[in-house]
Amino acid sequence: MPASWSLVIHGGAGRITRDVLTPEQDAGARAALDAALTAGSAILALGGHALDAIEAAVRVLEDDPHFNAGRGACFTHEGTIELDAAIMDGRDRRAGSVAGATRTRNPVSLARRVMEASPHVLLAGPGADRFAVEQGLPQVDPDWFHTDERRRQLDELLSRDGDAFDSDMKYGTVGAVARDMQGHVAAATSTGGVTAKRWGRIGDSPLIGAGTFADDRACAVSCTGSGEVFIRVGVGHEIAARRRFTGEDVQAAADAVLAEVRTLGGTGGTIVAAPDGSIAWSMTTAGMYRGRATGTGEHRVAIYADEG
Repeated sequence: MPASWSLVIHGGAGRITRDVLTPEQDAGARAALDAALTAGSAILALGGHALDAIEAAVRVLEDDPHFNAGRGACFTHEGTIELDAAIMDGRDRRAGSVAGATRTRNPVSLARRVMEASPHVLLAGPGADRFAVEQGLPQVDPDWFHTDERRRQLDELLSRDGDAFDSDMKYGTVGAVARDMQGHVAAATSTGGVTAKRWGRIGDSPLIGAGTFADDRACAVSCTGSGEVFIRVGVGHEIAARRRFTGEDVQAAADAVLAEVRTLGGTGGTIVAAPDGSIAWSMTTAGMYRGRATGTGEHRVAIYADEG
């Protein structure tokens, strides 16, 4: 009997091991993941739409400094914060995304507003910021996103190499996918990118079909990982295509596409939710902040790969 609803979230993947995280960091991340699951589950359990649930879950993660999205986002090479996000509705494949936003407290909500209140899919930079103001979304001083730990990471990277680019270590993207009681799916992803990124670099998170994708004919997908490789593979769409055209279950499809990413030199993770109620997460890294909840009573969070 498939679950009446399902929700899967992630908070980034990478070299996340028990000897890297302090007990306090471990506990804090788990508490935030639990809060995000609770926020999204409350909507789905009352018959709410998948789109509302994933936005609510991602907003919680954006506001928590344990993750590289919203407050706690990583710094660019120039010491600024540039935020990317995307959201997609599986019912009609409407989508909205933003890249390089600098003042909107919850970029995922800005992405949703792009989807619902503009004729476009992707807005970037100053234009995205202006649109956010016009739409009345809560704005904050850029310093609100700053944390001492992210600043330390930038300083450490730049001290080793003035042209350093953190494409290894940990991908702090956050995301959520859900299936609601009506059988519809949706996906959302939000990120600060990678530490010391330059030249307006944009990864896979705000790109529909790469880091974010949702289609009621197949599944909803949110990714975290080596953005450039995930773009080249088109991970979100690729998983959905395998599901739609070959009939693979969500776990097999996710594992196969991440294996392809690895052959091209990339690593990371993904979460998937299908209209039939099946869900999956997959990773090729030592850990991925993640959680899952269903209408049949499952509610759990995990961090390390060996947690299953």
